[in-house]
Amino acid sequence: MLSALATFLRPHSSQAENQYSREGISLKFQALPTLQSIAATPPMAKACWGSLPATLFPIRNLRYYSKPIAAIQTGAPMDDHSSPSPPHPSLEVIGGGRELFLPALKTIHQPYDAYPIIASNRHVETIFASFFRSTPEVRFKRECLRTKDDGAVALDWVSGDDRQLPPESPVLILLPGLTGGSGDSYVRHMLIRARSKGWRVVVFNSRGCGDSPVTTPQFYSASFLGDIREVVAHVGGRYPNSNLYAVGWSLGANILVNYLAQETCRLSGGVSLCNPFNLVIADEDFRKGFNNIYDKALTKSLRRIFKKHAPLFEDMGGEFNIELAANARTVREFDDGLTRVSFGFKSVDDYYSNSSSSDSIKHVRTPILCIQVTHTCRPSCLTLYV
Repeated sequence: MLSALATFLRPHSSQAENQYSREGISLKFQALPTLQSIAATPPMAKACWGSLPATLFPIRNLRYYSKPIAAIQTGAPMDDHSSPSPPHPSLEVIGGGRELFLPALKTIHQPYDAYPIIASNRHVETIFASFFRSTPEVRFKRECLRTKDDGAVALDWVSGDDRQLPPESPVLILLPGLTGGSGDSYVRHMLIRARSKGWRVVVFNSRGCGDSPVTTPQFYSASFLGDIREVVAHVGGRYPNSNLYAVGWSLGANILVNYLAQETCRLSGGVSLCNPFNLVIADEDFRKGFNNIYDKALTKSLRRIFKKHAPLFEDMGGEFNIELAANARTVREFDDGLTRVSFGFKSVDDYYSNSSSSDSIKHVRTPILCIQVTHTCRPSCLTLYV
């Protein structure tokens, strides 16, 4: 799949780039089979292609729903004979995207064959992978980047790449999920696959994550774009002749989409994996049923990172509730005690509502591929207007 992504994210002509900057279009792929080579993305995913030249397709309004048929309004009637039926029964293609892009994405033509028993239940599959998925050995060379607000993030490059790869090799920036970093299995599997295709890869460890240093009383959030802005600028300055791309998981995907929507950015393309999109809905779902297990696990990781740097927060006054954050039982409590106050939000719901990439994605004009597991995105999670 990395080779397919390379085809999708390959450099465009200057004329095409001008079209991308002016207009956008989205195609909807309904219930995609697993794209296993993208770091073992879970089964039956949905994907959206963004920012294709609008002159190619007549679609002006696309609503993304978990239904067999998409709700679409078009600027002109579509020719019933213009596009053959999809190659896979769970794949729906709108407009001329099949002829333009699908030949390069061979894996989405293949049905998903779940591993017996283990993959028959999404929770069993997730827990099994967390305990038994291998973690490849990778030698990193760490670069600590000081940010303009005196914070710091850690960039982990693959050791030896500067000697082994041409200077113009494409660069892939990886944005892990909440509390994630370069030590996580899913990140390293993606890194290994990208490296095998000749990509230069760097893992962006957010403040406090992956043992990244914390030098100010502020971590990171779903809304904060200062760090990714500086990371992309730094990487682009280091490799000025390379095309830059980014892949984000979960919260990292939300940050990436928000960044692509608000920036005339250096990135040539991006991939969003398992993005929560609407953080208000994600928060509601996170606290239901078995999802409590994941909530508790992430909260434990947040508390561990916080307590490691607790002295920085000792004298914080105002609306900060340091005790609540230090002893949080849920991600919501941690965000209420610390995150939303750090970034100027009136309440945790205000933070979630104004940090959701479901609102910003309509502004993305950079090529983007979004892959969504069916059970992580409710119908109201994502609406695209392009």
